[in-house]
Amino acid sequence: MDIAKEVSNPQLIYSFVRTIFPEVKAQLSFWEQKAGRCPDRVLRDQALSSIAHKEFHCLGGSIYSLYPGVRISEVIEFVVAYQTISDYLDNLVDALEIQDEQAFRQLHLAMTEALDAGTQCSDYYAYYPYHEDGGYLVELVQTCQRRVQKLPSYGVIRPFMMELAELYSMLQVTKHLHPAEREKKMLSWLDKVITKYPGLSAWELAAATGSTLGTFCLFGMAYDPRLTENEAKKTKEAYFPWITGLHILLDYFIDLEEDRKTNQLNFVEYYGSKEEQQERLLLFVETALNRARSLKYPNFHEAIIRGLLAMYLSDQKGKSGDCGQVTQELIRAGGRPVKVLYWICLQLRKKGRL
Repeated sequence: MDIAKEVSNPQLIYSFVRTIFPEVKAQLSFWEQKAGRCPDRVLRDQALSSIAHKEFHCLGGSIYSLYPGVRISEVIEFVVAYQTISDYLDNLVDALEIQDEQAFRQLHLAMTEALDAGTQCSDYYAYYPYHEDGGYLVELVQTCQRRVQKLPSYGVIRPFMMELAELYSMLQVTKHLHPAEREKKMLSWLDKVITKYPGLSAWELAAATGSTLGTFCLFGMAYDPRLTENEAKKTKEAYFPWITGLHILLDYFIDLEEDRKTNQLNFVEYYGSKEEQQERLLLFVETALNRARSLKYPNFHEAIIRGLLAMYLSDQKGKSGDCGQVTQELIRAGGRPVKVLYWICLQLRKKGRL
């Protein structure tokens, strides 16, 4: 299935939703049952909540099950397990009145250990006030370990995946600390890596670290036994910070008004004006598309980018007062395929499929 050549074909998109989404939902149902057996009520509630309210993340990540040469069911199993770890930990550091950096670091060892085949699982809850999950988090981690271990080119992608997971973990550990200290803590570690990415602000780089798309792409690529280190590195550098940055900036962009009302950290809020906001988001769209064109299967990666624009901007929040004009400019920048995908996403949202 070449999703890129047919990206404007509504039947193909509906087919993807009909065939891939049910398998994703079946995997989520499996983990939901596991989560429901967590002995600790607090952990059980957060595990169930992360699945119920963040299903969208797994559905979106499942697009990599269409990467050429992969085994669809295996990719879905990995995407759902890894994204569920991410979403569950996000709840544990965000939804409760806990702001313990040591506890957050220990919890997020799960993100790196899930990609490190053969390593022993740590005691993830060692410094967290709640502990008894009935083996839920360890089972998620071990599911990912089994999947990466069997990849023909696991050795090639491992260092790049680990780098992305470590950056993601640092973001999650620092951004959920007390508002009085989180900005200083975030800038402290961002300053150590920002020099590798000239032209980006610290907050744009922080946004880029918050996406799992680069990890899912590398996972799909590793089914190729002839994958080279240079090819993996080139793909990682296209995804991070450009494609992953666009992904998370779009997420924050549509949440702007909601985050202002609830006093939540929002990286798009750091732009000095609406003009700068639009200019920078357009730069991410243009650069992401240009980088995608230099990769193997460029149409696939371009389709991912256009899909991100359509998926996020078709959300009702993307049409609100503060976002409306910028949304139209971003859709225009994506060209006709984005306009078609945007319309399809609107129809799917009306039918409750997105």
